Amino acid sequence: MRRGCSERLRNAVYHLARGSVLHDPHSNRHYTQLRGVGHKHGRALRGVADRLLTVLIAMLKTGQPYDATRRNPAEAT
Repeated sequence: MRRGCSERLRNAVYHLARGSVLHDPHSNRHYTQLRGVGHKHGRALRGVADRLLTVLIAMLKTGQPYDATRRNPAEAT
């Protein structure tokens, strides 16, 4: 576990990824794929978190709100 970051931020991103796996089909497919190739729960969840952070950064750069219809379904495979 990375210890060089804010504990509150780390916890927030963990809960973001965990909730996303439960409620977002794209994130759930990505998590399932990572688990299917042998990653443990924590590593698979970090993979989901990385994708979500990429989306967040793109939203911040463009100033646009999140739009689930713009997500590429092929990216989850």
